[in-house]
Amino acid sequence: FTFFFFFLRVKVAQYMADVLEDSRDKVQENLLANGVDLVTYVTRFQWDMAKYPIKQSLKNISEIVSKQVSQIDNDLKARASAYNNLKGNLQNLERKNAGSLLSRSLADIVKKENFVLDSEYLITMLVVVPKTNYADWQHTYETLSEMVVPRSTNLLFEDQDSGLFTVTLFRKAIDDFRLKARENKFTVRDFQYNEEEMKADKEEMTRLSTDKKKQFGPLVRWLKVNFSEAFIAWIHIKALRVFVESVLRYGLPVNFQAMLLQPNKKNMKKLREVLNDLYKHLDSSAAAIIDQSAMDIPGLNLSQQEYYPYVYYKIDCNLLDFK
Repeated sequence: FTFFFFFLRVKVAQYMADVLEDSRDKVQENLLANGVDLVTYVTRFQWDMAKYPIKQSLKNISEIVSKQVSQIDNDLKARASAYNNLKGNLQNLERKNAGSLLSRSLADIVKKENFVLDSEYLITMLVVVPKTNYADWQHTYETLSEMVVPRSTNLLFEDQDSGLFTVTLFRKAIDDFRLKARENKFTVRDFQYNEEEMKADKEEMTRLSTDKKKQFGPLVRWLKVNFSEAFIAWIHIKALRVFVESVLRYGLPVNFQAMLLQPNKKNMKKLREVLNDLYKHLDSSAAAIIDQSAMDIPGLNLSQQEYYPYVYYKIDCNLLDFK
């Protein structure tokens, strides 16, 4: 149950990083709880009486929190799926428009006047020629087939590696020309000029880009609000666990003090030692576990347990580090 809360807030945080596509610091600025940074919220934590009435039983309170966070999780899945599908479709189209001349979309490159259209006998083909072979192309393209129209080639576009040339020939020579071109390291593109299809591709790109922009703002706002809700719920669950564990360990009447400590990493070991010396009289079994852990007895895995004479729960606010 607690792991689900932890996993959800991490998932929301990391999905926000994916959506923002920005620097770590910029993403961290949006990971707030109740409008403040996470450390500030935790250090100033007060139980939210309105959301989680303390007059109700612990079971009812946990059910309220669970229902709230489950709804966030379901909404996140639905919103992420819709946005990811939209983003993926747009990226696929963008890759088609930015890849190699051997595979990229040609809608923004070719024009109607580059082609012989509606001819019963002639056809204009597109050929990708490596830059190092430009001279060979100019010298040989007319003789690759017997039915190539002389001086019919034009360079339409070039990228870092290749150029896109047109060439006009008789339809009956297509197969022969394609074979001879391949033998000379020239690649004939499978392309038929269709103005309606190219217009539809451009409109689809525009539509997807517009839809992505429309969804971006509301999605980021939803992520910010619901990350805050998930984090707040998680901290309340932490507070519940501290209370329950303290009662289970030390009994009634309730007599304990919850403290928040934020030590430097280099002082962690020293802090453990001090706390253990102060509170080992409360739970002798915990002291025994600590002593055995220090011995690292093979096969017992006691060093992986975090059980101390005092009730201890870790709160990690560095959510972008979890995978």
